Amino acid sequence: MANNKKLPAKRPSSNALVKFGNGFKRFFLKIGNAFRNTWHELRKVTWPTREKLVNFSIIVILMIVFLMVVIGLLDTGASSLIQMMMPKA
Repeated sequence: MANNKKLPAKRPSSNALVKFGNGFKRFFLKIGNAFRNTWHELRKVTWPTREKLVNFSIIVILMIVFLMVVIGLLDTGASSLIQMMMPKA
C-alpha cells in the first residue's frame, strides 16, 4: 500500500522587484519600531533632580581634572627619565 497523498502546490515565486520592495518596506518599519520602543523605554526612566544632576556633573568634572593632573605628572616624569637616560651628545 503506497501512500498516495498529494503534495501541496508550490506558490509561484515573487518577482525580484516585489521582494526588494517588501524588504525595503520592512526595513523602514523596523526602524520605526526601534524608535517607538526607544521612546517607550525613555518614558520609564527615573530622571535625576536638578540638584543631583549638578552634583554629579561637578563630580565628573573634578575627576577629569584630577586624572588630567595625574596623567600630566606621569608624562612629565617619564619624559624627564628618558632625557636623563639619553643625554644629548
